[in-house]
Amino acid sequence: MKNSTQVSYFIFVAYFNIGLFKYLLFVIMMFFYALIICANVLLVVVICVNRSLHEPMYLFLVSLFVNELYGSTGLFPFLLVQILSDIHTVSAPFCFLQSFCLYTYGAIQFINLAVMSYDRYLAICYPLQYNTRMTSNKVAVLIALTWLFPYFITAVPIFIGASLQLCGNIIDKVYCNNYYVVKLACSETTVVYFYGLFITCLFVFCPLMLILYTYMRILKVCFSGSKQTRQKAVSTCTPHLASLINFSFGGFFEIVQSRFDLSSVPVMLRIFMSLYFLTCQPILNPLMFGLQMSKIRSSCKSLIFGKM
Repeated sequence: MKNSTQVSYFIFVAYFNIGLFKYLLFVIMMFFYALIICANVLLVVVICVNRSLHEPMYLFLVSLFVNELYGSTGLFPFLLVQILSDIHTVSAPFCFLQSFCLYTYGAIQFINLAVMSYDRYLAICYPLQYNTRMTSNKVAVLIALTWLFPYFITAVPIFIGASLQLCGNIIDKVYCNNYYVVKLACSETTVVYFYGLFITCLFVFCPLMLILYTYMRILKVCFSGSKQTRQKAVSTCTPHLASLINFSFGGFFEIVQSRFDLSSVPVMLRIFMSLYFLTCQPILNPLMFGLQMSKIRSSCKSLIFGKM
């Protein structure tokens, strides 16, 4: 039996030799990461420097874009190093740090999307009371809770995983996942397993329930409201719904893959789907919101081409 302090590193066995193609893959992933950084930073700067965009909806978008930078930075530099490396290992402290970053990224993403749906619900269903209901103080509190709450709750399973006695150090993934570390434990982990389910419900299903409720109310208002109300709902809710569906799809597969045996699924497909919600969401969000929302689109053009 090994003590957790004796496991100084973990080995990733999901990587396989692709020969010289690893350099091509490295360039592609590097380009993708650079694109994510540029797109999200551009929109954050555009919203911050343009006073006309200092509204709750756009401030929640800033929180979303910052989270994309946070999550992608927790994954891409690590992936780039592993792609070029012949030995796929990582130190135990860094592995737990990466797990913490990716878990909090996913939790913040769902909560942020839920807060955005609540904001749209107030704007569309209560347009006259919107400014009194969604004050600047309330926006600040919602953004703070969106970030701080996942940090405190997620720290518990990471701490438990770091303190477990492990009987191995092999992880069948291309990045760190605390649940896979817990499965290496020598002792009984039922409590940890159920706590993980509790966190999953708290950060995934609870926000989804709130989003479902708000959109039911929005749809009700749209069907009984004016054409202008419907156009406002479509223009602001379409990118939000697309982002939610895309992230939910990728997150659902990752949860299923972690909890169940999917060895019958091709390895390449498993790797692609486990990376999907961590790689595609950070670039799709700025593209969808930047292209769909006219005020952001026009502000981007002004900033890039200097037409003030």
